[in-house]
Amino acid sequence: MTASHDSRKLFLEGPAGRLEAILWTPFAPERHRPPLAAVVCHPHPLFGGTMHNKVVYQAAKSLDALGLPVLRFNFRGAGLSAGEHDRGAGEQGDVRAALDFLAKQFPEVPLLQAGFSFGAWVGLHVGCEEPRVSHLIGLGTPVNSSDFSFLRKCRKPKLFVHGGNDQYGALQCVKALVASLPGENHLVAVEGVDHFFAGKLNELDAAITNWVREVFHLRH
Repeated sequence: MTASHDSRKLFLEGPAGRLEAILWTPFAPERHRPPLAAVVCHPHPLFGGTMHNKVVYQAAKSLDALGLPVLRFNFRGAGLSAGEHDRGAGEQGDVRAALDFLAKQFPEVPLLQAGFSFGAWVGLHVGCEEPRVSHLIGLGTPVNSSDFSFLRKCRKPKLFVHGGNDQYGALQCVKALVASLPGENHLVAVEGVDHFFAGKLNELDAAITNWVREVFHLRH
């Protein structure tokens, strides 16, 4: 069941201009402070990726159902966001702008940085460096084409959810990567599914929900 929330469409001020975004805020007493607030990043915009991608939307729904504020946004050049695609470099600035916005909305609340595919590569980069980010989620981590060696310096707790037949990230390579990382790292392999978790979004939901509940001791 999805938690009741306020849904707000807005524009963030990004380094290349405005960024189209949607913020879900759970209905809660004014003095209630959420244990976490999350940013979820979308896949490659040159291949149709936007914040409305099914995997990104499911991740946001899963976090929202736990009573967490969730921000999704379109990278530069996607949807109504200004600017042009910058092969991941400028997009890191977009992620920082999203984190800045969320931190102002929920001061002193630790942040969760999540992302799918290209959004995982960019988001994990920034999340590892950003002191306000306490936890990280990588979905469909594209290890076949992108360098994730930077994670070997990142001790923050991380969840990886990966399709057994992911065509952009061989599962064995993801397993090897996760095994090499410092800190607490958890990998959930969803068997019989490709990069987009088609037909198995419920397993993606369960992986995110169970991990966040366990890490933050949230009630079922």
